[in-house]
Amino acid sequence: MSRARVLVVDDKDNIVKLLARILTPEFDVTTAEDGTRALGLIAATEFDVVISDIRMPGADGMVVLQETRRQHPETEVILMTAFGTVQAAVDAMKQGAYDYLQKPFEPDEPLLLVRRAVELRRLRAQARDLQAALAGAHKLDNLIAESPQMRRVVELVHRAATSDVTVLVTGESGTGKEVVAHAIHRTSTRQHKRFVPVNCGAMPEALFEAELFGYMKGAFTGASAEHAGLFEDTNEGTLLLDEIGELPLAMQVKLNRALQERTIRRLGDTEERAIDVRVIASTNVDLRAAVTAGRFRDDLFYRLNVFPIHVPPLRDRKADVPLLAALFVERHRRDGQADGFTGDALAALLDYEWPGNVRELENVVQRALAVSDGAKISASAFVDELGASGNLARANVPHIEKLSYRDMLDTARDRATREYLVALMKELGGNVTQAAERAGIERESMHRLLKKHGVRSDDFKPKS
Repeated sequence: MSRARVLVVDDKDNIVKLLARILTPEFDVTTAEDGTRALGLIAATEFDVVISDIRMPGADGMVVLQETRRQHPETEVILMTAFGTVQAAVDAMKQGAYDYLQKPFEPDEPLLLVRRAVELRRLRAQARDLQAALAGAHKLDNLIAESPQMRRVVELVHRAATSDVTVLVTGESGTGKEVVAHAIHRTSTRQHKRFVPVNCGAMPEALFEAELFGYMKGAFTGASAEHAGLFEDTNEGTLLLDEIGELPLAMQVKLNRALQERTIRRLGDTEERAIDVRVIASTNVDLRAAVTAGRFRDDLFYRLNVFPIHVPPLRDRKADVPLLAALFVERHRRDGQADGFTGDALAALLDYEWPGNVRELENVVQRALAVSDGAKISASAFVDELGASGNLARANVPHIEKLSYRDMLDTARDRATREYLVALMKELGGNVTQAAERAGIERESMHRLLKKHGVRSDDFKPKS
C-alpha cells in the first residue's frame, strides 16, 4: 500500500522542519514556505492531507483551504493556529477544514491528527466505491468474503457442495449459519430441489417425531390421515436442522439411526422408508461441552461433525462490515432512500463490536435507511443503536496491544468524550448552549467537539 501524501505549509522554517521530522516516518511529506508556493503544489498534485498555518504572508491558510477544497474536495485540510486565532480556525472548520492544531503542540498531536484525517479520507473513498467493490467482492450466494476468515468459509462451502457429506455449521447467533447452509444447497447438485430449515429449539418436544418422520392414520388421537414428515417432504433436497443442540435426547437416538440407515419409519407404521436427503445441522452451542455434560449424544455428534464449518463472529472479521452493509442497503432501500454511506458512517460501523453479529448489522442498516434524509447514510443515523447506548463509545479497541501508550490514551479519550457528548445532548435535548455551560467550556468549543466526534445536536432536539 502506497504511503499517504502530506503537504506542510508554514512561513516559519522551524515549524516546517519539526512537522517534516514528525510525519516523515509514516507519510510522504512535501513542504512549502508560504501559501503561494502551496497553491502551485496543490494545483499540480493531489495530496491526502494538507496541514497549513492560518496566518502567512501572501496567500494565507484560508486561501489554501478554499483552493484545496475547490480543486481536490477529497483532500483533508488541517489548519495550525496560535491561541489568539482559534476563532479563525473554528470558522475554517465550518468551511470544510478537518480540524485545527493549536500552537504550541505536543509532538504526537500532529501525527495523530494526520493519521485520523488519512483514515477518514480512506473511508470516504471506500464509501464512494462500495457498490463497485460489492460487485467485485468474493461472494457465494449471499455470503460476503472480504476477510481471510470468510474466504476460508467460502472455500469449505464449495468443497461441501461437491458431496453429500453431513455438515455441522457452528457459530454465535446471528453470524449467518443459515446463509452458509443455503449456499451449500444452492451450489450443490440438489439446488433445484427443496431446502427446508427446521428450528429444533422452537418445535414442541411432543411433535418432533411426528414432524420429522411423519405418521400413519390413527397413530395417535387426532391423526385422521397419514402424514409425510419433513424427511420425506425434503426428498432429494437439503434439510437444515437448526439449533441441533436443543434436540431432546430421545429424538437424538432416532435421528442418529435415520442418518446411519438412511431410512425412517412413520409413527404407527411397520415399514421402513428409504430417504435421499442432504442433512446440514447448525448450532451456537458447544456440542463437545454438551456431550461431556450428558446433554448431547456422542454418537450423534460424531455423525454430524463429519464436515465442520465454523462461522466467525463479525467482530473478528471487520473487513466484511462495509460490503455487508452495502449489501443490506441494496437489499432494503426503497426509491428515494440513501444509496450508501458517508466516511464517518463507515467509521462508526467499523468501530462497533457487533454483539448481535450480521443480523444486528442488517437491522441497524434497515433503521438507518428509514431515518436518513440525505443521499448517504451519516453516522448520526446510528446514534440510538451504536452511540446513545454507550456501546459505540465503549467498544473494544482492536489490536490494542499494538498501540503506543499515547495512542491508547488518545483512543480511550476520544471514545469517552463521544459518550459524554451523546449523554449531554440526550439530557439537554440538543441544546448546545446549555451543554457548553454544563461542561464548563465556550459554546464554540462545544460545537467543535460535537463536529469532531460526529454528534449532531439536531438529532436530540424534540420533534415538533
